[in-house]
Amino acid sequence: MVMRKSDIGLIGLATMGANLALNIEDKGFVVSVYNRTADRTKAFIEHRAKGKNISAHFSMEDFVKSLDKPRRIILMVKAGEAVDEFLNQLLVYLESGDVVVDGGNSHFKDTERRMKMLEEHSIHFMGVGISGGEEGALKGPCIMAGGPPEAEEIMRPVFVKIAAKVEDDVCYGYMGSGGAGHFVKMVHNGIEYAIMQAIAEVYDIFTVLLGLGAPAVSRIFAEWNAGELNSFLLEIASEVLAKIDEETKRPLVELILDKAGQKGTGKWTSQTAMDLGVPVPTIDAAVSARNVSALKEERVAASKTITCTTNVRHVDKPSLISEAKSSLYCTMLIAFAQGMSLISMASKEFGYATKLREVARIWRGGCIIRARLLNMIMDVYSRRPDLTNLLLDSAYAKELCERQVEWRSLISTAKLSGIPCPAIASALDYFDSFRRERLPANLIQALRDRFGAHGYERIDKPGTFHTDWGS
Repeated sequence: MVMRKSDIGLIGLATMGANLALNIEDKGFVVSVYNRTADRTKAFIEHRAKGKNISAHFSMEDFVKSLDKPRRIILMVKAGEAVDEFLNQLLVYLESGDVVVDGGNSHFKDTERRMKMLEEHSIHFMGVGISGGEEGALKGPCIMAGGPPEAEEIMRPVFVKIAAKVEDDVCYGYMGSGGAGHFVKMVHNGIEYAIMQAIAEVYDIFTVLLGLGAPAVSRIFAEWNAGELNSFLLEIASEVLAKIDEETKRPLVELILDKAGQKGTGKWTSQTAMDLGVPVPTIDAAVSARNVSALKEERVAASKTITCTTNVRHVDKPSLISEAKSSLYCTMLIAFAQGMSLISMASKEFGYATKLREVARIWRGGCIIRARLLNMIMDVYSRRPDLTNLLLDSAYAKELCERQVEWRSLISTAKLSGIPCPAIASALDYFDSFRRERLPANLIQALRDRFGAHGYERIDKPGTFHTDWGS
């Protein structure tokens, strides 16, 4: 009896890869799996995959031979050298027309390099952003695909079936050619950094100024999550703050060391934005805040030596809570505006042809930054698909204008009380800078010309000018 070949192969059985394999099998596909360490493959097939249409393979040759043609292979391995190592192993056995998908958090430039390399062998390579964490991988992630259109056509039936759904809308989308999929996922993660930082800043303000414990903040976040601030990150923030440590009976979050880790995608977002000349200061602030948090020993020392303490202001509790709610909402709107403007510029610069409405549409479900306000963003791009910045839409800007007084008040209170709020404050600075017809950059240009003879333009006549400022 000839055994049916597998519809798809998956390499990498850490939590995300294992859950994705189970998700794919659950949607009616026959799956082959392979992992660098045989023990993990064996444990997976004997326990979580037992009795399912999933076959384990312990050599790359057997794994590739088990797949129906054109072969469809998803790599779920750590970004970096591991991806290149597996591609080199696969190249020995793959044939023209096969498709390899990198589902990890690879840098988009690495994806484009690998795409060209496999193209020389007539093998398709795709960079696909998969968001939703381990739960999303199992139950339905948001999938951001990028690469050759013909490869996307081959992979689409799988992606459409395993992706998350918002009502009847599938959270899968083709982001464009080249490294578009991984670029959009990178920006997604940058926005994720910004929103998490803003939520943490509100938690800090409530703790310091109102003396609220984690359970009380949890209840406020849960209430907010029922309205316009509805989002996955606020939902899980409420859950995390409510968790009590069984051993100490204290809120677990209070026992966690205040050093935030990062895997690099937020930093990549900031670096790429700098390269493209697109301001994303709220994302930058979130990355920097994590870097500051890592300086734990220095911060402890500084807390003992820098004694210029600030008196905590007396505040009205209901007013502060209302101001914080408006500030968090505004910061989220700004974070999305900055991220979308970066995707817009990259799409033009790199020829991705990414549709921003499609980005907003698929981010509404499955992914970590899913939020109710993405419906509004999708509506904006439905009306104005080529909009370069969401703040240029009057309806979007109105949401910020209506809340700006409370936004400013919260930041003022925090600053006068010595409480840092870099994400929330940078979002307001961006908003104010973007809506100013004239900024003090004229002085910067004059200074540049004074010390470096860089020249400047004038507002009253065309051309480039230089002045001998010393005479």
